[in-house]
Amino acid sequence: MSASTAKPRIGFGLVGPRRDRHAMSLDQLAALALPVGDDGMVIGVDAEGRPAVLGINRPTPYDVTLIGGLWTAQVLALRAAATGARVTVETGRAPAWTTLAQAAGGGQQCISLHDVGRVPPQGASAGSPVVVVRDCGMRPPRGRVVSGPWQSVLTLLPYLSPVAPRLMEKSGLVGIQRVSPDEARQIGRIMHLPQAETEALSTLADGVTLWCTPRDRQFVMTQPTDAETGLLGSARRMD
Repeated sequence: MSASTAKPRIGFGLVGPRRDRHAMSLDQLAALALPVGDDGMVIGVDAEGRPAVLGINRPTPYDVTLIGGLWTAQVLALRAAATGARVTVETGRAPAWTTLAQAAGGGQQCISLHDVGRVPPQGASAGSPVVVVRDCGMRPPRGRVVSGPWQSVLTLLPYLSPVAPRLMEKSGLVGIQRVSPDEARQIGRIMHLPQAETEALSTLADGVTLWCTPRDRQFVMTQPTDAETGLLGSARRMD
């Protein structure tokens, strides 16, 4: 059929150039896999250098306890805000968070600060998830704002405190950074850790966290971006 008599392809436009089909064997499909473990925010890399990803915005209540340093908690807050969550920080040391809150969001207030016990209802929803960071010292009081649908709560403890066992047992995820050998033994009993992992807790490098769920455990190295380093400095366990 000549070009002058060819019928137009209604709704499909002009016929484009022809190309050979791209094909690969079944064995080659693995090369297309992305090394991610979940849908959420990247909290670091595992021992094999693969991204470790935490789904922090959930339709069900989610509690996280971190026995570790302020630096790691602040990196997690920044990355939670980057996923679109509103981050509310309940803290007794607001000056330590002020610069972070002012710098986050490019002029939009996505991280807000509140005194201990003064966090108002957040109105979390699927379109506006919330992450509450509780930086309330060794003995955080029971929070007025608790975890709920689309509202996760991360509680930061600088060391193993008397309230830690209760918080750890009710949490869906527990993070442990470098602690003393005595604390490591207590945590090992609470979390039912193998001896090798229990002993490793007192030797962890700055920025390394053992993240535990009731079923899994994973060592993760949190590597800051250039922007995070400029704002928060390098990884450290103590402040």
